[in-house]
Amino acid sequence: MNTMWKGFWAAAALCAATAAVAAVQPQAAGSRREPQFENAEVRVWKSVIMPNQPLSLHRHEHGRTIVALKGGTLDVVDAKGMTKQKMVWETGKAYWLDADPPGTQHADLNKGTEPMEVILVELQNDMKK
Repeated sequence: MNTMWKGFWAAAALCAATAAVAAVQPQAAGSRREPQFENAEVRVWKSVIMPNQPLSLHRHEHGRTIVALKGGTLDVVDAKGMTKQKMVWETGKAYWLDADPPGTQHADLNKGTEPMEVILVELQNDMKK
């Protein structure tokens, strides 16, 4: 095998090894939403809320169920960072939250010392007719 092909195969092996390592490395360390599933009926995502790293301002147009994979106390804060509500979610428990009031936004802030992880199942067709 000539030198050019050896170099090509060595580079290909290095690329494959790099991709394999990247696939098993942990996700970003910050608070985030990880989409899980979506169809015409529901949208499902996992939220990881790191201590003192709030999720960005957002709103929920639909009702949703929250399943706490790793519970804690969550502060629901407004755009100025003022706590509007505190929610205590126990690990392994499920909770219901209604749609947000019109014209409002909030961020989710974990003031604890451990990350919180929740699965959200948001209805898509819950609007009253």
